[in-house]
Amino acid sequence: MSTPRDLMIVALDVAPSRPLGRGDLSLALAGAEAYDLLRTGTVRLRGDRLAPLTGPDPEDGLLAEAAAALVREEPYEPLPDWLWRRGRGLSSAYLAALEAEGQVTWERSRWLPFRGGRTVLSDTEARRRAAYRWAADEPVLLALAAAVGIREELTPGDPAVADDTALAVLAAVHDAVMELEAVRQRRAIEAAAFANVWRGA
Repeated sequence: MSTPRDLMIVALDVAPSRPLGRGDLSLALAGAEAYDLLRTGTVRLRGDRLAPLTGPDPEDGLLAEAAAALVREEPYEPLPDWLWRRGRGLSSAYLAALEAEGQVTWERSRWLPFRGGRTVLSDTEARRRAAYRWAADEPVLLALAAAVGIREELTPGDPAVADDTALAVLAAVHDAVMELEAVRQRRAIEAAAFANVWRGA
């Protein structure tokens, strides 16, 4: 089971509640990787820092890449920094991996989720597993999906995440997505101001 792969499949399979940003999804995928690495004992949280542990590499190729990318010298890397560094372009990497495995194909369409075509998910075991976790309201998967707009924000009636480590990862993802949105808004304001000055010149 790979939480980031399941999140990526869900992102391709479920109509989002708001426009889905590639950067938002990449941050959430990095958070999902951190969650899986923590869950399998590849790394542990020391305060807010990811401290690698010795052990076998994850079987999943992209998770193995994530494990190899961990900072292995003290004081180690803060989780928020990991999300930004590891998350750079991560949605494209997962999409390419799914495509290489035959999990997705492309059809030309006016709807452009990531590039010049529409993704079509194949009927595979990976898709069925992701669909099962989604239908079962798996708490971490739901929370990651809500953070990036794949589904509406969580409500008190949704399953709660009880694990403190998972909560720390989810909080870091939420903060990073909010920070990215703030950057977008600031750039939009700056661009509008520049356009107004240019028109007035």
